[in-house]
Amino acid sequence: MLPIQDLTALLDRMNARFVILLCHHNADPDAIGAALALSSLLQRIRPRLRIEIAAAEGPSRLSRRVLAAFSKSLTQNPLIEEADTIILLDTNTIQQLGDWAERVEAANSPIVVVDHHASHPETEQLATLTVADENASSTCEIVYRFFMDMNVRITEAEAKLLFLGIAFDTRHFILANSTTLKIVADLIDSGVKAQETLSLLSMPMEESERVARLKASRRTKLLKVGKWIVALSYVGAYQASAARALVSLGAHVAIVAGQRDDKLKISMRASHKFHQATKVHLGRDLAKPLGEYLQGMGGGHAMSAGVNGVGDQEECLKHCIRLLKRKLGSA
Repeated sequence: MLPIQDLTALLDRMNARFVILLCHHNADPDAIGAALALSSLLQRIRPRLRIEIAAAEGPSRLSRRVLAAFSKSLTQNPLIEEADTIILLDTNTIQQLGDWAERVEAANSPIVVVDHHASHPETEQLATLTVADENASSTCEIVYRFFMDMNVRITEAEAKLLFLGIAFDTRHFILANSTTLKIVADLIDSGVKAQETLSLLSMPMEESERVARLKASRRTKLLKVGKWIVALSYVGAYQASAARALVSLGAHVAIVAGQRDDKLKISMRASHKFHQATKVHLGRDLAKPLGEYLQGMGGGHAMSAGVNGVGDQEECLKHCIRLLKRKLGSA
């Protein structure tokens, strides 16, 4: 059966009436777009379903703008224990659910994972059904296929949500391949006005984010691993934004850590050139083993990954370099 048919078959076996869609903490437009579009699809093919959508620790600032544009809101306190089925969207590791992780693990309901990151063994073990495709540009691209496989015509609103998720995760289509661009063309044919819709993803940077980027730049330590420039830094917030900034400044790889008490959060970014030349996959080759080392979890994409765990910030960055050197054969 096709993945969406596996999902509907599971819902039917459970005689599901109440489904919860959960997104990772600080949920981005791909996670939010995928959740809203999937919710719409499920309610069209299974009208009796009651569906809640929630994001651990809330959506990102940009996602809040998207939600407002569609007059949508998320559930603040999802009834996880009462759900007949729990669906995790764009969520590679259970720890990305923050305080909800233990509740999800303890739930007696089947768990479905819909994601485009490299699969994490612990998440696969927890899930009753996993729909994961690392070659997909975004989780929204996977949800688009659900519509196609069910032969359900995409509405203009659904098309816009999927378009925004794909645009966000492909950096406005810079990372899109021919398959993704064909999907984008179909979404435009479904009513998306590209320029108008893309404007929802443009927001002025907050001063706190600017300051975090500048602090990370000032604290940066540069290393040469083989012929590659690696930037290491630390900052209290906006680690992902800081890592992106360091790559845009010229680093081939940027690793930015943040520590609060003994809890660590690490964001990694790499240039397209680095990935193409080395085939190093940040999510699989660095984030996953680093997460295990920090007694936490890590994962992500080839050029974008994250880790949560416990330990010392400086030692964490050193270990990350050891992993990278080992992978590149530069140890």
